[in-house]
Amino acid sequence: MSVRSASPALAAALLFGASTPLAKLLVGNVPPLLLAGLLYLGSGVGLGMLLLVRQARDSTVAQQMRIPRAEVPWLLGAILFGGVLGPALLMWGLTQTDGATASLLLNVEGVLTAVIAWVVFKENADRQVVLGMVAIVAGGVLLSWEPGGATVSTGALLILGACLCWAIDNNLTRKVSTNDAMLVACLKGLLAGASNTALALASGAALPSAGSLGASLVVGLLGYGLSLTLFVVGLRTLGTARTGAYFSVAPLFGVAISLAIWPQAPSPLFWAAAGLMGIGVWLHVRERHAHEHTHEPLEHAHRHRHDEHHQHQHAFAWDGVEPHAHQHEHEVLTHKHLHYPDIHHRHRHSHSH
Repeated sequence: MSVRSASPALAAALLFGASTPLAKLLVGNVPPLLLAGLLYLGSGVGLGMLLLVRQARDSTVAQQMRIPRAEVPWLLGAILFGGVLGPALLMWGLTQTDGATASLLLNVEGVLTAVIAWVVFKENADRQVVLGMVAIVAGGVLLSWEPGGATVSTGALLILGACLCWAIDNNLTRKVSTNDAMLVACLKGLLAGASNTALALASGAALPSAGSLGASLVVGLLGYGLSLTLFVVGLRTLGTARTGAYFSVAPLFGVAISLAIWPQAPSPLFWAAAGLMGIGVWLHVRERHAHEHTHEPLEHAHRHRHDEHHQHQHAFAWDGVEPHAHQHEHEVLTHKHLHYPDIHHRHRHSHSH
């Protein structure tokens, strides 16, 4: 796997990791559920404006602005689990759990994402990928470890429930990752943001000052909107487990940015965590997976170039510009090359592979 292939997922982790210290710096004391709602709303509204700008510049973008009816249930399921249930369980759990326990438990999301991808959706994984995942998660545990601070309680179980919801969300989002990534992220942001904000306001929360409100929306656009857009691109090109593993590096970026904003000497645990996560990323980047495989007939729409997987005719006048996006069909194709569980390589593996 090249660093270029991994870069969207790592960039998503960087933006999401940065959102925590930036929100703390800019927003101030906003109730947690309301803050989650405003961050998602900033994501949805901001991406919606970017989509309008894209459409104004390129008329063909409008052709990509649709989710196939058969995939709508997957998207709604992802929004329900990841945008509504996950944040609600987390905020409920945080009221009964100390910060050390919460930080440790949030590392479980990456593990559950990978397990669901491997067990339920049969995404392939070799020993090297599994070891890389273990190293990244171990780094996350070290990063958030506070001796004597972690306890198991009802709140901890609620946070584990939130992690499970986000793991389900990640796997369901994979099902719609062939669509325009910014559109998928925009819809998730708008629906999840509206739900969380409405719940917060209904429970008695009050909107913050104009400055804090604006800061929340901007941080949401960067840390949730653009981050989620890049995450969907990662799902499309790498599959769920590998994208989830790279995204698990987000806390490391968050701590590094916090240290830059509030300077202090990094702890030995920080360097140990950074080392483990670095090893995990290295194991994933050096993955080499190749075998003879058969592509089943497939029809979908996404940005593509006319490579060996995209040899098709056009039912419209094509100007020769690549990459471009349109509905296209894949014929049956059998060949052998390096690949990952991207949108074109979601095939089963025999034991010999």
